[in-house]
Amino acid sequence: AIKVPIFPFHTWLPDAHVEAPTAVSVILAGILLKMGGYGLFRISYPMLPNEATSKFFIALIAALAMINIVYGAFCALAQKDFKKLVAYSSVSHMGYVLLGLAALTHEGVTGAALQMFNHGISAAAMFFLVGVVYDRAHTRNLDELGGGIWQLAPVYGGILIFSSMASLGLPGLSGFVSEFAIVRGSWPVFSTMTALSMIGLFFTGAYILKAIRQVLHGPVNTEWSDHNMEISTREKIVVAPLIVLMLIIGIWPWWITFMINETVTTLIG
Repeated sequence: AIKVPIFPFHTWLPDAHVEAPTAVSVILAGILLKMGGYGLFRISYPMLPNEATSKFFIALIAALAMINIVYGAFCALAQKDFKKLVAYSSVSHMGYVLLGLAALTHEGVTGAALQMFNHGISAAAMFFLVGVVYDRAHTRNLDELGGGIWQLAPVYGGILIFSSMASLGLPGLSGFVSEFAIVRGSWPVFSTMTALSMIGLFFTGAYILKAIRQVLHGPVNTEWSDHNMEISTREKIVVAPLIVLMLIIGIWPWWITFMINETVTTLIG
C-alpha cells in the first residue's frame, strides 16, 4: 500500500520526488512504484487467494482506487511546482492499477498490468522533461516559468506535448489502451466506483493542460530570452525510446499484452 502508493499512505511520494534529482525521480516513477503493484499481483493474490478475492477486500481496494484517481487529480491541479504536479499525477494514475486489479476480470487485470508499464514510460518521460526545463531555468514554479518556452524551444515543446498526451490517455497513445481496458473490465463489477473515477479522468485533462499552458504557451518570459532553453541532442537520445514505446503501444498493444495474458488467465482462472 505504501509502495503503490495507496491513499492515505501516499504522502511520502510528492516530497520524495521534489527532493530527488531527475534521475532518481525517473527510476522512482518508472520502476520502484511498480513494486507495490507487483506485490499485489504476484504475492498478495496468489498467496491469499480467498482473502484477496473476498467481496470486502475487492470493494475496499476499488474504493481506495477511486479515491486515488480523484484525489490525486485534484491535488495535481492545485500544484504550482511542475515536479509536484507530475508526482501527484502518479498517485492518480496508479489508482487505475488498483481499480483494474480489484475488478478481477480479464480486461481489468490485463489493463492494470499494462497500466503499470505505460505509466512507467510516460511518467519517466515527464519527470525527465521537468528536469530539462529545470536545468535551464533553475525553477520548477509554473508561475515563475511564465510560459512562452515553446517559442524558444520548439522541439522540447513538441516532446512535452507528446508525453503529456500519453499521460493524459489520448487515443492512439499508450495511456489510452490500458485505461480503456481497466474501465471496460471494472464497469460490470464496480459501475458506481468506475463512474466516480471518471471525475479524476476529467481533471487529469485539466492539470495536464494547465501545465502545458503555463510552461509552453503565451508570450515569452523575457527572463528566458537569452537562455538556450532547447533540448540537447543527448537529452533527445535519452527520451526517444520512451516516445517510441508510447506510440507503438498506443497503435499496436498486442505485442506486450500477449505476454501478460497467460499470467492473468492463471491468476483469475
